[in-house]
Amino acid sequence: MSVCHPTPSRRFLPSAPAVRGAALMLIGLPAAALAAGDNPYGLAALWSGSDLVARTVLLIMLIMSMGSWYLIVTRALDQARVRRQVGTLQGFWQAESVAAGIAGLAEGSPFRLVAEAGLSASQQHTGLVAQMAPEDWITLSIQRAVDRAQSRSQDGLSFLATVGSTSPFVGLFGTVWGIYHALTAIGVAGQASIDKVAGPVGEALIMTAIGLAVAVPAVLGYNWLVRRNRLIMDEVRGFGADLLAVMLAAPRGRAG
Repeated sequence: MSVCHPTPSRRFLPSAPAVRGAALMLIGLPAAALAAGDNPYGLAALWSGSDLVARTVLLIMLIMSMGSWYLIVTRALDQARVRRQVGTLQGFWQAESVAAGIAGLAEGSPFRLVAEAGLSASQQHTGLVAQMAPEDWITLSIQRAVDRAQSRSQDGLSFLATVGSTSPFVGLFGTVWGIYHALTAIGVAGQASIDKVAGPVGEALIMTAIGLAVAVPAVLGYNWLVRRNRLIMDEVRGFGADLLAVMLAAPRGRAG
């Protein structure tokens, strides 16, 4: 004789919202919070629930990120402007004199910096400098101008390199600090429940992700800008070498 088990009625089964609310109560979250769409483990919750050390780490990484993007954009615009000036050098070589050619170069251009250095050296060969041969003095002046242009083109790149190399470790420090708080919460509560661990561990993981998000654009931007700088400086060195040849070939006193 078979025994029939009664089938429970649907009215005695808990509904989906009830199960959802019970699960939220088990992990210590009010059902109204999730119903309102709030994320208890988002960036806003991280900031509001973090201490002074964690907030300092977040601010440092924010400053690093803003500074990196500012330098990437501004240096890229400067490089684009210099590369456009390469196309205007033909007018310089067609000028009647170096002074006339300098007037057609843009202010602040590395090509103008080199040309002005060469012209100044050819016109101010007096005093102690007069003990040197004019050719040597002009050569040294142009080389120094090229070196200054190269140094100026690298402004800000050291900051990008620093951010790219240190921001992951700053994020790692935030991770270690978050894990420390997780372990402290477990020790105080006396049990490793999800509500005591999820928040601090989530904070630690977010810190790591932010550190990597700051480092990757800085490293990529640094490598990209360095490559473009190398191409620009090749043009500047070539311009300096051609200018030196022209000034040395010109009769003395007529280079300007």
